[in-house]
Amino acid sequence: MLDAPGTPHKINAQPMPAKKTSVKKAPATASSSSPIQRILETLHRELKSNSSGEVATYIPELGKADPNWFGICLVTADGRIYQTGDCDQPFTIQSISKPFIYGAALEDKGKDKVLQKVWMEPSGEAFNAISLRPGSGKPENPMINAGAITSTSLVEGSTTPQKFRRILKTLSDHAGRKLDLDKEVYQSESSTGHRNRGIGYMLRNFDILEEEPKPSLEAYFMQCAVSVTCRDLGIMAATLANGGVNPLTGVTAVARDHVENILSVMGSCGMYDAAGEWIYNVGMPAKSGVAGGILAVLPGQFGIGVFSPRLDACGNSVRGTEVCREISRRFALHMFNVPRLSASVVRRVGGLSHTRSSRLRSAREMEALRQSGDSIRVVELQGDLNFGSAELAVRQFTDAAPHVREILLDFSHVTAMDASAAAILAMAFATWVDAGRRVSICRCEGFSHFPEAIRQEMPRHWQSVVFHPDMARALEAAENALLADMKLRRHSSQAVKLGDCELLAGVDAKGLATLRRILKPVEFSDGDIIMRAGDPPGGMFFILRGKASAWILTESAHERRVATFSPGMNFGEMALLDHSPRSAEVRADGPIEALEFGLDAFHGLEKEDPGLQIILLRNLSRILAKRLREANLEVGILLS
Repeated sequence: MLDAPGTPHKINAQPMPAKKTSVKKAPATASSSSPIQRILETLHRELKSNSSGEVATYIPELGKADPNWFGICLVTADGRIYQTGDCDQPFTIQSISKPFIYGAALEDKGKDKVLQKVWMEPSGEAFNAISLRPGSGKPENPMINAGAITSTSLVEGSTTPQKFRRILKTLSDHAGRKLDLDKEVYQSESSTGHRNRGIGYMLRNFDILEEEPKPSLEAYFMQCAVSVTCRDLGIMAATLANGGVNPLTGVTAVARDHVENILSVMGSCGMYDAAGEWIYNVGMPAKSGVAGGILAVLPGQFGIGVFSPRLDACGNSVRGTEVCREISRRFALHMFNVPRLSASVVRRVGGLSHTRSSRLRSAREMEALRQSGDSIRVVELQGDLNFGSAELAVRQFTDAAPHVREILLDFSHVTAMDASAAAILAMAFATWVDAGRRVSICRCEGFSHFPEAIRQEMPRHWQSVVFHPDMARALEAAENALLADMKLRRHSSQAVKLGDCELLAGVDAKGLATLRRILKPVEFSDGDIIMRAGDPPGGMFFILRGKASAWILTESAHERRVATFSPGMNFGEMALLDHSPRSAEVRADGPIEALEFGLDAFHGLEKEDPGLQIILLRNLSRILAKRLREANLEVGILLS
């Protein structure tokens, strides 16, 4: 208990252990080269001259604020921070604390208990209005003072210190750092809070508060006097945008199930009697405070914190309101501005005519894929798959032309898939497979319920749906199936003759005899490393039977397969041209029979048979040019 109103009790405000913590490294603030950063800076310059409104003085300490302070901070749901102006200037959170403490009450007492004590309807009145529902006496919503005092009474703790520890932990978890009490503002709040005390005792009279009001009232005065910055507000808003998980620390500040309740009351009641105009013009759930802060949330995308002490007649920051309105308008971010589904779920559609695997093919196979590759449709999906978006995705099946024999669905960019989406897709697969067509799925391992949905919808032949771990293998399998349909696939276990090698096109019998004499037969077993990246330059290899793959190490230390070589193909030829170290690791994908063309043997042709060497160099130039054109085509598609 506090000794007396206006006398701060010593609070042990050490945060309790955070739940579900997975600490991340906080990202650096965005540089000035970012277009979003430049837009925030432009808004700051444009609105800085707006001097309308007045600094709140009914709490004496608030009247000491510099009316020229002005900061803007936007934080994305994945933790990227954009800020400009006075973003590190401390001020007190005031009523912006209300939605967060409402969330704590929901966690501590449950939704049903909270709704028995405080309702969720807009009051249309000032924040400090004595607005209780007829009959029950419960406050209209948790964003007005009567409702906020009730929320504070519902958080865990029977004494002021106990309640405030819970409150401070909640606010700190959302901000991603330990926040502190501004004792001077708290004393000012408590010593002048007669109206709020009257509200508290009125709530006790209706049994909305079930205990002596004093502990909850003093904890409420303290929660309003917690010191924050504009940057803190941006992070707190981003935590709500991220489903209750702080995007910088990984701490779950509030359970995801309660976030929609918090945002709902912010959307309908957070800006007091200006809430209707706000949701109409800005379209983001928001909460303001009389110290000049505004916090706004665009669920799933970002949060905004703005600080400017001059207030309008409704008690909202003048500049803060304008900032949020302009950001919403310039980025078309009104939450009811629904995007077209076609732009959100289907990321890209193509065919094997343009999208290729990393497996190198013969000229005949390549021409067949160019001519008939569009019979394989490659569909990249993205975002959240629910009933509506899945319905749009399955149109790729229902609207497909008769010549399309297989659809390859890439789930690499899908972030979520609910049960209805899984069922809709599985039903489309069943109809498609029943018609004798193929379905392949790539990168779907994150959705464990999806295979079961497929099994339930197509129990007779659910195994006809093929799952692949990456696009390279999925595309290679699709190419193999198409070439097999056309009777053109040459399996790696089938041996070729030396004269069938692509590099030796146009070489006569005499030249082939010369090569048979100077080439060295070699064999490799499955998994053998034929060459490593960085090895000194060596010879080139002709594959007669089997296959090998080239791998590189990416910047993220992951291996990536960049090419697969089949019978009749060659690899390692760059060393013959520039004598540079090997640029990739080549490993055997099963047993290999090959011929090695050593550096000395190749250069010896310059004297022994210069005409043969010229043919080899000409063919090599043609092969490299073809590979470069194919690479350019794929890059163009990726950038389109």
